[in-house]
Amino acid sequence: MSFGDPQADLDELRQRLARLEQEKAERQAPPRHRVRSFFAVLLILVACVLTPLSAVAAWTSSQVGDTDRYLATVTPLAEDPAVRAAVTDRVTTEIMTYLPVGTLLDEVTPDQRPLLNAALGRVGNAITDGLTGFVHNQVAKVVDSDAFVTIWVAVNRNAHAALDRVLTGEGGGAVGVQGDTVTLDLAPLIEQVKNRLVADGLGIASKIPEVHTQFVLVQSDAIPKVRTAFRLLDLAGFWLPVLTTVCAGAGVLLAGRRRRALVTAALGIAAGAALLGLGLTVFRTLYLDRLPAGVSQDAAAAVYDALVHYLRNTVRAVLVLGVLVAFGAWVSGTGRWAGTVRGFWEAGFGAVRGVAGRAGLRLGPVGRFVHRFKGWLVGAVLAGFVLAFLLWSYPTGAVVLWLGVGLIGALAVLELLDDRPEPVG
Repeated sequence: MSFGDPQADLDELRQRLARLEQEKAERQAPPRHRVRSFFAVLLILVACVLTPLSAVAAWTSSQVGDTDRYLATVTPLAEDPAVRAAVTDRVTTEIMTYLPVGTLLDEVTPDQRPLLNAALGRVGNAITDGLTGFVHNQVAKVVDSDAFVTIWVAVNRNAHAALDRVLTGEGGGAVGVQGDTVTLDLAPLIEQVKNRLVADGLGIASKIPEVHTQFVLVQSDAIPKVRTAFRLLDLAGFWLPVLTTVCAGAGVLLAGRRRRALVTAALGIAAGAALLGLGLTVFRTLYLDRLPAGVSQDAAAAVYDALVHYLRNTVRAVLVLGVLVAFGAWVSGTGRWAGTVRGFWEAGFGAVRGVAGRAGLRLGPVGRFVHRFKGWLVGAVLAGFVLAFLLWSYPTGAVVLWLGVGLIGALAVLELLDDRPEPVG
């Protein structure tokens, strides 16, 4: 130690004392702090792991328990060109199995049948093609009309009652499960097409019996494997997200550095949601690649995208919420960069208040009230943000983002109304 500069010697002594105090504190740290830290890390890790499962559970429960939600998921499919084309082809094929060319013999007198039968031997294929084209056109007209949308919604409304049987593997109703395939019964559409064919002069269509056409909604060899898991997620639809939130909150409260723990938990939960979103994208590719050759890829892609639409919205909402919470916790900390950000924030509003003061505007008792109870007011604003998020039926990423914008706007108003006393001296 040099005695040439008393101030330098004093600073060095202070640094040594600080190091010694820190080492002593580390040696004497009670074991319970380590135990608390261990459980804090464990609970936050559990929350991050449960985040994707919670999102899937909430999505599964909403699709089963909310008819309007389910219809909002599948109704847009009635307007999708790929789905309409697939339905048209499927219904045409089904109807033509009941309208072979030989059925035309039923429409002529017995004495004319030998002559017609001989003619059919030469031009039968052409007649079949023409009849198929005619039926296809009639089916397409029904599918492209508003009647199809009505039929589609009605069928799916009835099907929703059987959706829980899909998850448990039981068939029946308008939705059925055969092995690895989930199908939708389009019998009402067949009936509509039959009536149109008869009205357009094809009388033999009236002899078509009641046909239950199965339109494939989902086909995957993973269905039997994940059916039990989906059933469990359906049962845990409400409680699993609650458990995830409780684990994250308990982990933050147990942590020694709660602000850092909150940032970690929020980013971990956001990462869990992002991982689920990535998994949905990867599974989509694998699912489409493994479809049988006869299944329309475009229609299957449209159905998959519709079914996971709200699940993707949940992923975006949790991702945006996690980032916003992490940023809020970080910017309120004691770090240098966080302090710099807060300094810019406060300086900007301070300049605005200064301009307003020079213009003769005074906050008066309002400014003093805000300054005195600012902590409580900020807490009320944050509580309002959380309450709005919880009460929103199905928040999307855009909803969370706009809620965040509203939160920042409310905090900005409080900052502008904060009439801080001028520093003395």
